[in-house]
Amino acid sequence: MPIIRLVSEKRFIILDGISADALENTETPFIDEISKKGGYTRAYTGGAKGTFSESPTVSAVGYNHVLTGTWSNKHNVWDNDIENPNYHYWNIFRIAKSNNPSLRTAIFSTWLDNRTKLIGEGLEVAGSIKLDYTFDGFELDENKFPHTADRKFILDIDEHVSTEAARYIQENGPDLSWVYLEYTDDMGHLYGDSPQYSDAIKKADEQVGKIWKAIQSREANTKEQWMIVITTDHGRDAETGKNHGGQSDRERTVWISTNSKPLNKRFGNQTAAVDIMPSILRHMNIPIPENIENELDGVPFIGTISVADLKANRDNEKIHLTWKSYSAKGKAKIYISTSNDFGKGLTDHYELVAQKRVSKGNCDLTIKNVNADFLKILLKAPHNSINTWVQLK
Repeated sequence: MPIIRLVSEKRFIILDGISADALENTETPFIDEISKKGGYTRAYTGGAKGTFSESPTVSAVGYNHVLTGTWSNKHNVWDNDIENPNYHYWNIFRIAKSNNPSLRTAIFSTWLDNRTKLIGEGLEVAGSIKLDYTFDGFELDENKFPHTADRKFILDIDEHVSTEAARYIQENGPDLSWVYLEYTDDMGHLYGDSPQYSDAIKKADEQVGKIWKAIQSREANTKEQWMIVITTDHGRDAETGKNHGGQSDRERTVWISTNSKPLNKRFGNQTAAVDIMPSILRHMNIPIPENIENELDGVPFIGTISVADLKANRDNEKIHLTWKSYSAKGKAKIYISTSNDFGKGLTDHYELVAQKRVSKGNCDLTIKNVNADFLKILLKAPHNSINTWVQLK
């Protein structure tokens, strides 16, 4: 869940492996209460199916979609090994700290790799970021949490993590924090769609409830306004509910619950996991560096937006662009680059090739005599940018 400070705090919570249908069919009074304050929607993960951005519906992959606002073809996390993440696509903590080093950050996690590998804390290549408070790594402490085949030790760790998250938030109110809880995914793997899985979802809701009560207490006693976003990293297979990783609709369908309001029309309209990061930063009034923003796959679901869902269909020497317009005003400026040097830590050269009214929703480009194998297409509109890639050869 995201939290924000100044007068607002942000917290985001990832509850592992809860399919949207399972959540909706389980009693979750605390998540429901949060949704009633703002909204609830199904969303999608896994990139654009069958395209360059298609991404596995796997845990670490899903977390990094949320952290970076990009799909795997950019952030380069393809499985839970997290072998070679591309830190040139900055995560939310790096952007927040770079903008204001005095912001207080925290992580409460049942998996150490979230901090050490995905955020890349302390790594020069990841910006040498240092979180202000960390509470994680307990899966490695087998003395305190002996490992058992029934995975109940993960429930104990989730309890430990969520209790500390609630305490720390109540007493310290960090500006931006991440809570990650795992037990629901373990019960899905062991039992699939089952009473055990439903019971794990109820327990996760209770853990969210502790954190939510801490937030409400701070709001009642301070001038802070908190934004909380709760989501999951992937769904589950339709046959048994035990597996995930593929591209079935159930595996690709996730969900978002938030107290934030007002929500714009993107919320509930092709909402994606990658929309969370830019939404939180917008709520925190933190500007995203232009070169980072140009690469985002997500669109904010709060505040005013102009465009979303840029698609490119190639027909020989023509590229037909379409986008969804959320505004009748302003022009969409369309740029192309024939390189992806950004992914190597360098700078791409973009050329302005067309301008259209945002409301038009389409544009045709001619690519005759373009000496390149690949195009990056960037559409800049008054209130946000969107982009897509095109393979030419």
